[in-house]
Amino acid sequence: MNSQESTRMFKSDFLEMFSKIHFVTPLILFVPVVGYFIYKTFFVFHVAVLMAIALFALGIFAWSLTEYVMHRFLFHYHPTSKFGKRVHFIFHGVHHDYPNDAKRLVMAPAVSIPLAFLYYYLFCAILGAENVAPFFSGFVSGYLFYDMTHYAIHHFQFKNGLWMKIKMHHMIHHYKDDENGYGVSSKFWDIIFRTDFKKQNNKPTA
Repeated sequence: MNSQESTRMFKSDFLEMFSKIHFVTPLILFVPVVGYFIYKTFFVFHVAVLMAIALFALGIFAWSLTEYVMHRFLFHYHPTSKFGKRVHFIFHGVHHDYPNDAKRLVMAPAVSIPLAFLYYYLFCAILGAENVAPFFSGFVSGYLFYDMTHYAIHHFQFKNGLWMKIKMHHMIHHYKDDENGYGVSSKFWDIIFRTDFKKQNNKPTA
């Protein structure tokens, strides 16, 4: 059963309002971004189709690693100070305490928008504006797939074998072993970095 159990995060009603995000919000914000950079790829920079596809795929691949690294080393960093613990709770701890809170399953724009700018300018410095257009459209598409997958894992019932495996992987992370299984949309990097679950844990919860 998918519980709607939640908790208040801020005393301020204004801040509390921004802590609750409908799951379609990332799509509204970032699908136009993907479209804009695809437009720039072909109609401004005139990138060759095969090169654009390769860079788009590389962007998705880069997001998958970013997803893993952020979840493992940022979201699961355990600070010792009172302030640090508060920040950790706001960013990720609340999700582990209330994993089926429907309004706190996708990344808040207050976090996703600054990160998008940060990553864009970082990739521009590495790849240049021409190459970054298809790369960044793939990177953002990977992020959207992650956010939508995360919501679906917690609130949809799957019958497809692949999606059931993805859901089981994340549920084990939540309910049995939160020190492994950092991949959400894929467990590829868990396999690479040996943070996949041991076989005895790889069973559905009762």
